Amino acid sequence: MEGRIGFADLVRSLGRRPGAVETDVPAHRKAAVAAILRERPGEVDLLFIRRAEHPRDPWSGQMGLPGGRVEPADASPLDAALRETREEVGLDLAASGQLLGRLSEVRTHLPLGSIPHSVVPFVFSVDGDPDFAPNEEVQEVLWVPLSFLADDANRSAFTWVRKGLPLPMPCFRFEGRVIWGLTLRIVDDLLSLSRR
Repeated sequence: MEGRIGFADLVRSLGRRPGAVETDVPAHRKAAVAAILRERPGEVDLLFIRRAEHPRDPWSGQMGLPGGRVEPADASPLDAALRETREEVGLDLAASGQLLGRLSEVRTHLPLGSIPHSVVPFVFSVDGDPDFAPNEEVQEVLWVPLSFLADDANRSAFTWVRKGLPLPMPCFRFEGRVIWGLTLRIVDDLLSLSRR
């Protein structure tokens, strides 16, 4: 798929299709992320973060969306997405964002102790070019045009080595950064709304 993605069309599609919920995953095994959109003349951008390098972080150095695990103090996954976005990039979505809807919950497929078993993506919009104040968990904050992500010509692959086995994985390569895995699955779900 190629071409411009209309912001209004995405919003309408989000309203018509509520995201699927993993009812068999308890709240303490969930994480939540914020897929943050901004509209510019002729374009819609999606906000990404690049996680800081850390040996104990399974997603160290990877591209992702702001978010994290649902903590006991969070009333819901939505509250976790709001809190984590505020902590990670200094953006208060409750004050300066608009909740547009939620995408389908995504299983993590990682059998690692305290790692969440599913991720709940919420879609927000913000106006203009907000200031960011990344914390120590975030190496970089950047906007990627949805038109780039919607263009199949920009699809690529890279080799992920897991337990010594090389596995080819689909990805996007944007200005030297690799968007893949669970984040790519969330992006694809968001892009599927523009095809409706």
